[in-house]
Amino acid sequence: MNDSKLMNRAADNIRILAASMVEKANSGHPGGAMGGADFINVLFSEFLVYDPQNPKWEGRDRFFLDPGHMSPMLYSVLALSGKYTLAELAQFRQWGSPTPGHPEVDIMRGVENTSGPLGQGHTYAVGAAIAAKFLKARFNEVMDQTIYAYISDGGIQEEISQGAGRVAGTLGLDNLIMFYDSNDVQLSTNTDEVTTENVAMKYEAWDWKVITINGNDPDAIRKALNEAKAEKNRPTLIIGKTTMGKGARRADGSSYEADCATHGAPLGGDAYVNTIKNLGGNPEDPFVIFTEVAELYAKRREDLKKIVAERYAVKAEWAKANPEKAAKLAEFFAGKAPKVNWAAIEQKAGGATRAGSATVLGALATQVENMIVASADLSNSDKTDGFLKKTHAFKKGDFSGAFFQAGVSELTMACVCIGMSLHGGVIAACGTFFVFSDYMKPALRMAALMEQPVKFIWTHDAFRVGEDGPTHEPVEQEAQVRLLEKLKNHKGHNSMLVLRPADVEETTIAWKLAMENIYTPTALILSRQNITNLPEGTHYEDAEKGAYIIAGADANPDVILVASGSEVSTLVAGAELLRKDGIKLRIVSVPSEGLFRNQSKEYQESILPSGAKIFGLTAGLPVNLQGLVGANGKVFGLESFGYSAPYKVLDEKLGFTADNVYKQVKEML
Repeated sequence: MNDSKLMNRAADNIRILAASMVEKANSGHPGGAMGGADFINVLFSEFLVYDPQNPKWEGRDRFFLDPGHMSPMLYSVLALSGKYTLAELAQFRQWGSPTPGHPEVDIMRGVENTSGPLGQGHTYAVGAAIAAKFLKARFNEVMDQTIYAYISDGGIQEEISQGAGRVAGTLGLDNLIMFYDSNDVQLSTNTDEVTTENVAMKYEAWDWKVITINGNDPDAIRKALNEAKAEKNRPTLIIGKTTMGKGARRADGSSYEADCATHGAPLGGDAYVNTIKNLGGNPEDPFVIFTEVAELYAKRREDLKKIVAERYAVKAEWAKANPEKAAKLAEFFAGKAPKVNWAAIEQKAGGATRAGSATVLGALATQVENMIVASADLSNSDKTDGFLKKTHAFKKGDFSGAFFQAGVSELTMACVCIGMSLHGGVIAACGTFFVFSDYMKPALRMAALMEQPVKFIWTHDAFRVGEDGPTHEPVEQEAQVRLLEKLKNHKGHNSMLVLRPADVEETTIAWKLAMENIYTPTALILSRQNITNLPEGTHYEDAEKGAYIIAGADANPDVILVASGSEVSTLVAGAELLRKDGIKLRIVSVPSEGLFRNQSKEYQESILPSGAKIFGLTAGLPVNLQGLVGANGKVFGLESFGYSAPYKVLDEKLGFTADNVYKQVKEML
């Protein structure tokens, strides 16, 4: 056990580095980082188990930072741990620097998650804790890690914290320890101006163990962490009462602690100089690791070598006794697409694409042993029950199944699945109605930014939800989600793969694409209602190119008809009427424009020649197809909210019929 004087010196070193990073950048948030330095120092110098030589070791503990604006605290402690250089800290928030304003996932550097909107980060930790439980149920002692999370007042206030707290408590995630940095100060006010809730009682009501301590006292922090590690039934919340801007001094030398002004701006001028001096640093040369602090972290690295060597020895013995399991563990963490017998999947013709998805999920449940599927209280409606019927849901003390019943909380569910993916070793998918994707947009963006291959399953894809009315009829949602297909990630790839299959057979191909996409999130947009299969002879495998010509096309067509999803079958019916008038045409199914745009120019031209007359039909906003149809074409879509009525009535009233396809194309020609 390290003495308090040394631990305080190390925490002050973190405070100096954090404040100096913000000062040099003239941008950032010093106060929270200075207040949280004591906890992060105790965690990294005494508790967090990882392999300095092998950052991707699957059995490591994981630390998830929720308040990303406290990145200077994380970068500083990681610099003490040897993951960042002091020169890199000095380039905080600059172009090309590995120290961006909010942390971006980089396992090799020790950063387990990108910190986005407050609240998401600790929900990723809940997902990681679930993944760890799932893997421990299968691999026992070799997956015996602790998941740590760090949350602030803002994250506690964000509504998503309720979902995370409920889920972790209900499932009894005793491998989850969360530190709540409770400093009573936020960006523009003190917390008592916006909340009077008793946080401890709230978490106790969710069946968490709650420990309240002085969050700037290393001995109290150590005692709380040991107590939390000993808890075997519940997740633990450590409420650390900390001091915002601990050690800060104003230009006149008076205390600058517990002041809103230190939250989101550099300390500035003489206040910065006085603060660094007060903390034992040199304002002229602040980017320094004190000798005794360097020794503290060097000692921890040596301790970790022994700890990790013991863990590797246990793993080696286990692997020797369980060679098949050892091979499976390695395969799970390899991050490769799973082997699935796609050819053996038999679909029932004429079904809803959600039913086609259920058929595929039934096959995946038996063939992909590390897949976890979740649903937001809709498994029997979004048809994720195709998977559930072959396994069982997680319960406190039993993670032998592979299904997560998330309850009515779409954003929480999405973030938990992202956390599972960040942990590694599992493939996560989650389902709900497409209209509720509105609740999930912040998570989709983060999944795309972090390049996490979560599968999002959305059913009831259009106004054909019918009787439920406009509140439940997605009209603009497809356009919103398709924007992520157009947005590039930092590797230059489409940040998301979005697939809306035209029938049950195309649904199988869509799922194949989703499971083979190990680089980005995938969205599957599926119908509630039955859809007639595409014409006999359609080469469904061509759907893998994002757009393709279905069977029955005429040579040298007068017009090309384009759609995705259930509208393709409407085009097929309209084509019969048009052909009676001698009109030559081809029909193109476009499950993914983003995927289509990744094909060669020659392929794109062979499907949709430039200068061709193109008619598009979409049950969403016309913008869904305007990029494909072009200036010579015409899109018939839905430009208003839907209505409450049976879906076949809505088809008639809103013009999604063969007759209207005939009428629209004739007018166009």
